[in-house]
Amino acid sequence: MTSYDTRTALVVVDVQNDFADPNGALSVQGGDEVVPVANREIEQAAAAGALVVYTQDWHPPQTPHFAKYGGKWPVHCVRDTWGAQLHPDLKVVGPRILNGTGEEDGYSGFTVIHPVTGETSPTGLEELLRERGVGRVVVLGLATDYCVKETALDAVRLGFDTLVLREGVRAVDVEPGDGDRALEEMAAPG
Repeated sequence: MTSYDTRTALVVVDVQNDFADPNGALSVQGGDEVVPVANREIEQAAAAGALVVYTQDWHPPQTPHFAKYGGKWPVHCVRDTWGAQLHPDLKVVGPRILNGTGEEDGYSGFTVIHPVTGETSPTGLEELLRERGVGRVVVLGLATDYCVKETALDAVRLGFDTLVLREGVRAVDVEPGDGDRALEEMAAPG
């Protein structure tokens, strides 16, 4: 069982219809299995007075993030659509951090990257955690090998004690084993 307190935040990464629902545009195999794990953790965190924060991809209809505009991914999580909404069975008890709202790219809940200049900008997640006196983050969600990994690595880089709940993540696995490699990469900095 994970321990929570008022200096801990649970960061629920991108548990959105396009990732977590089998009919989603970029469905992650087993993504819907994350929802009950997330709900259990959300209940425990909220009961202990911990902050619960949700990240959400919130893309415009046209962005260099999408393959049809030069990026890597199919169109997904377009703002104000079913696919961008948090999974309907997910308990929502805290603030949301929207990511990728313009032409910027990036996978971390903490930062976005301008596709041309490479300049990074904060999303507001770090500021929110610092304002609340958070020193430890627990991360779960989708997908292990992209947004979860980058969010967890940024959390460590920013000085947060970071725990990733293995049972609460699933991988895209574009290449077989990507999820396992991501878990190893996240474990390396401790």
